[in-house]
Amino acid sequence: MGLPELPEQTVMVARAAFPKGSLAIRVRDRLAEVFADEPFAEAFGVRGAPGLSPRALSLVTVLQFAEDLTDRQAAAMAVRAIDWKYALGVELTDIGFDASVLCRFRARLADSGMERVVFDRLLQHCKDAGLVAAGGKQRTDSTHVISAVRDLNRLELAGESVRAALEALAVAAPAWLAGQIDVTEFAERYGPRIDGWKMPPSQAKRDRLAQVFGQDAVALCQAAWAADTPAWVREIEAVALLRQVLVQTYIIRSDARGRQVIKKRDADDGVPPGQLRLASPYDADARWAAKGDDLFWCGYKIHLTETCTTLPDTDTDTDAGTGVMPNLITDVHTTDATVPDVKATAPIQHKLAEHGVKPAEHYLDSGYPSADLITKAMKQGVHMVTPVLLDRSAQAKAAAGFGKTTFTINWKTRQVRCPAGRTSSHRNPVKQHGKDAIVITFSVLTCRECPFQQQCTASKLGRRMLTLRPEELHENLARARAEQKTDTWKNKYALRAGVEGTINQALDITGIRQARYRGLPKVRLQHAFSATALNIVRLDAHWTTGPLDRTRHNSRLERLSYRLSA
Repeated sequence: MGLPELPEQTVMVARAAFPKGSLAIRVRDRLAEVFADEPFAEAFGVRGAPGLSPRALSLVTVLQFAEDLTDRQAAAMAVRAIDWKYALGVELTDIGFDASVLCRFRARLADSGMERVVFDRLLQHCKDAGLVAAGGKQRTDSTHVISAVRDLNRLELAGESVRAALEALAVAAPAWLAGQIDVTEFAERYGPRIDGWKMPPSQAKRDRLAQVFGQDAVALCQAAWAADTPAWVREIEAVALLRQVLVQTYIIRSDARGRQVIKKRDADDGVPPGQLRLASPYDADARWAAKGDDLFWCGYKIHLTETCTTLPDTDTDTDAGTGVMPNLITDVHTTDATVPDVKATAPIQHKLAEHGVKPAEHYLDSGYPSADLITKAMKQGVHMVTPVLLDRSAQAKAAAGFGKTTFTINWKTRQVRCPAGRTSSHRNPVKQHGKDAIVITFSVLTCRECPFQQQCTASKLGRRMLTLRPEELHENLARARAEQKTDTWKNKYALRAGVEGTINQALDITGIRQARYRGLPKVRLQHAFSATALNIVRLDAHWTTGPLDRTRHNSRLERLSYRLSA
C-alpha cells in the first residue's frame, strides 16, 4: 500500500502556497509508489497499538536528509510545513508525531537489515523510467566519515572503557556490581568522563594512572567471567568491549614471585591490526585510518557510485526538455575506515549487477585493482578504468636495467627468455598471499656468464628470478599497464573526476562526512538515506530546470561593463 489519498483541503492550500511546486510536492506527485508499507512488513508487527506507517516515516526521513534536518526539526516540519503535509497526505490539522519516533524507526530498520529498502526502490523506479540502465558509464569514489564519538588516545580509551562498563553494569546489575567493587572509590575515579586535559601533567603520574586503569579493568573482567557470575553479565556489550580493550592495551604476566603484573603494551609488545583495534567503547565499529600524509581520522569510509552517461540524441525520458540523462547514484557502500578502496570494488559491482544496472565501463579513483579483480570484471562484461600498480621490481623502480616487460614469456613451453637471449631453467607454481603465482628462475651458471648481469640482478647468488601470475591474469594486467600509458586512456580516466563533485554535493546537502549515529549498521542507514535524498534532489532538478548548468557565467561586474560599452 502506497501513500494515502490526498485530502482536498491540503491539496488546495498547498497548490496556493506553492504555485510552482516544491521538492516535497514533486516527490509526492512523481514518486509516491516508492514509499510503501509492504517492504517493511518483517520489521513491523501486526499486534499492539497502531503507530505511524513505515511508508510515511521513510518519506519523512528522506526529506529530512534532503534538507539536513535533525529529528526535532523534521518532526516540526511535518506539523508546520504545508508542502510536507501534502507529501504525507495528511490533513492540515494533523498534529504530527514525536521526534523520538524517527529514532525508533531507524533502529528497527538497522536491526532488520532494511537500511537500503527506500534507496533500492527508488533505483528500481528510475530503472523502470529509463533513467538508469545497464551498460553505459559509472564512476566510484570514496571519502572519509568521522564517527559520532570523540577521539581518544590509548590512555583515555583504557579509562573510558572501564567507565563505560561500570555505567552499563550500574543500570543492568547494580546489586552484583556493588558486591564486586568499592562503589565510593570507583565513583570518585570514574564518575566524570576520562579527559586527557584533566590528567596528570607528568609522564610518571600518567604511567601510574594507566596502571590503575589496567588493574581496575582486570578486576572487573575477572569478576564478570567468574564461574558464579550470571552469563548475561558478560554479554553486556560494554563489558565485552572492556575485555577487548584490555587485551589490546595491556599485557598480563607473572613476575618471579608468581605475582600478577599488568603492563601497558609498547612498540615491542605489538598491538592488534587496525581493522581489529577498538577506538572507542561507545562505537565498536569505528576505526582509526590514514590516507596520505595529511588525513587521519576515526570512523568509516563511504563509496559512492553514480552514472556519468549523457545521451543528447535520445528521446528517453526528456521531462525537462533537455534530452540529457541525470547523473544518479546507483550504489552506496559503507565500510569501516581501514578497508582499502580496492576491497570495495567487487561488492559494488555485485550490487550493480544484482539491480540490473551493471555498467560497461566502471571508472574508479585509484584503488589499484589486482589482476584477479581486473579479470573477474572483464568476464562479467565490465571494463574497469582505473590505475593499476606498475612493475614494482627494483629495476623498474630505478628505471634502469631489465624490468619484467623486457622478458619474453612462452606460455606453451613454460619458459622465459631474457633480453640477452638466455632461457629460464626452472618454473615453480607457488602460493603468495593466498593467490596463485609462478616463480621463474634462471640458472646461476647462465647469469654469471651474462655481460648484462649487473643490469639485471642484485641477487647474492647472481641469478635473476621473476614472479608471474597465471597466464590469463598476467596478460590482462600487462594489457592494463600498457593501456594506462596512452593519452586515450588518460583522457578517458579524467571522466572519473566528476564524482568528486558528487561527494561535495553530498557533503553540502546531507553532511555525509559526519556520522550522525553510532555503529556501522546505523551509519549505513544514514548513508543509504543520504544517497536517496541526493537522488531526489537531482531528479527534481531534472524535472524542473534540467541537469545542473556547469557553464561558467560572467560576473555582475563584467555584465555592467558590457552594458556601459554597448
